[in-house]
Amino acid sequence: MKRRIEIGILYSRSGNYRLVSDACRNGALSAIADINADPARPVAFVPVEYDPEGNADGYAAGCADILQKSSARHIVGCVTSWSRKEVIPVLERAGGTLWYACPYEGFETSDHVVYMHACPNQQLLPLFSHVVPRFGANGFLLGSNYIWGWEMNRVARDLIADAGGEVRGERYLPLGETDVARLIEEIRATRPDFVMNNLIGSSSYAFLRAYAALGEQDGHFLPQHCPVVSCNLTECELEAIGAAGNGHLSVGPYFHEADSQAPQGYKPRSSFEAAAYASICVLAEILADNPDAGWDDLPAAFAARRFETPFGSTVIDTRTQHATLPVVIGAIDGDGFRIVSREPEVAPDPYLSRYDRTTQFGKARLRVVAP
Repeated sequence: MKRRIEIGILYSRSGNYRLVSDACRNGALSAIADINADPARPVAFVPVEYDPEGNADGYAAGCADILQKSSARHIVGCVTSWSRKEVIPVLERAGGTLWYACPYEGFETSDHVVYMHACPNQQLLPLFSHVVPRFGANGFLLGSNYIWGWEMNRVARDLIADAGGEVRGERYLPLGETDVARLIEEIRATRPDFVMNNLIGSSSYAFLRAYAALGEQDGHFLPQHCPVVSCNLTECELEAIGAAGNGHLSVGPYFHEADSQAPQGYKPRSSFEAAAYASICVLAEILADNPDAGWDDLPAAFAARRFETPFGSTVIDTRTQHATLPVVIGAIDGDGFRIVSREPEVAPDPYLSRYDRTTQFGKARLRVVAP
C-alpha cells in the first residue's frame, strides 16, 4: 500500500509569465502522475494547488494557505525571484520547503529552498564565455524592472568589463510593457556586439519581434552578427515569438532532444518543465526513505547521493542546496533549439566564489592611452 503524501503546487495560471508557469506546473503534475502510477514507488503524491493569479503579493498568502490547510510541507512553485523571496519568510515560520524550478540570479541560499535550476555559473558565465570570442565583448543590457533583470545585469556588467568590453546601454521595462521602440533605437545607435535579454514574458516577445525587423533593415543586427542572448528563454515560449527568434542564443540545463536522459521515456518540453519534474523525482526518493522528512532533514538526505532526473544523474550540494546541472547552449531553430555547446556536469557556485576572470576570458590586454 502506497503512503499518500500531500505536496504543494504554487504556480499562477495567468499573468505576464503564464507560459513559463504552465510549463513548471505541467512538469510537476506529470512527475506526480508517473510516481503515483509506478508500483515500485512506496509513496503516492496528492497535489494541493494554489493559484496566485499572476499577483506577486499572492504567493506568500498561497504558501501560507497550503501549509496551514493541508499536511504538505514541501511546495514546488514560484517563477520569479520576487515571488520566491516573498515565500521564504512563510516557509521559515512554518517549517516548509520550496522546490524552485527556475533559473535565478544567484547570491542566495536558504535552508528552506532547494534550487533545481541554474544559477549564474551554470548559465551567464558559460554563455558569455561562448559569446565574447565569437561576437565581441560590447553588450547592450535589457531587463524587466525587478530582481531578475537588475541582478543578472549587475553580474553581466562585471563580466563585460572583465572581458575588456563596454556596456553600450542598459535599459529596463515595467513588467508586461510591450512598447520597445526606444530600446530598438538605442541599440541601433550604439551598435553593440550582442544584446543581453533579461526581459520576461510579453516584453521579451515584443522585443525579439522588433529586433528581427531591425535586422531586416540593417544586417549588423542579424543573429549571426549581433545575437540576442538569454538565460531564461526556452521552448515553452517560442510559439509566442515565432520566426523572429531564429538564430538567437539561450542557455540552460536542458533542451528538448531525442537523446534526453529523462526517466521512463518522459521528455519534458523545456528546462522549466524538466526542473519541476526533477524536483518531484528527487522528493519522491527522499520521502520513500523517510516520509516525514522536512527541511532540516534535507542536507543528510542529499549527502553522498545521486538522483535520476530529466537532466541525467545529478547531485545536490548539501551546503547551498543547489543542483549540479548540465550547461547547454542552443540556437533557436523554429520551435526548438539547435545545440551548439554542452558541458555534462557543472557544480553550482551561487556566490561566484570560484570565478576567475583569467580562466573565463584570458589575460587582460593592456591598452595604450595617448597622453
